[in-house]
Amino acid sequence: MNFADAFAGIAAAFSADGGGPYFDATASWAGTPVTDDGGSIVTPGSPVQIDCQAQGDRATEAMRQAEGFLETDVALLVLGLDLLDTSARIEISTGPHAGVWTLKSVERDPVGIGWLCRGRRP
Repeated sequence: MNFADAFAGIAAAFSADGGGPYFDATASWAGTPVTDDGGSIVTPGSPVQIDCQAQGDRATEAMRQAEGFLETDVALLVLGLDLLDTSARIEISTGPHAGVWTLKSVERDPVGIGWLCRGRRP
């Protein structure tokens, strides 16, 4: 087990005992469609869903300065995923930020244990 996985496990256990700040969540991707030579979709691709933990917070100053920022955007810290990109949606099951979020930016958090994302309601 690496450091990131160990911390994610500790954070999840702490949250379960104390009612947050990390909540059960699911990261989902639509899948990559297969197209024919003319560009028509032959199969839509297989959707992917991975369980994770997520915490919502106020947007960081860097997020506020990014192009396209909206005042309703939030910072999402996501734990328990090896990979994450802006094509994913995060659905948080409970808590103050429950619901579906699209990702406008994704980067490793400063400590390297999770992902720091700018989330927006679709």
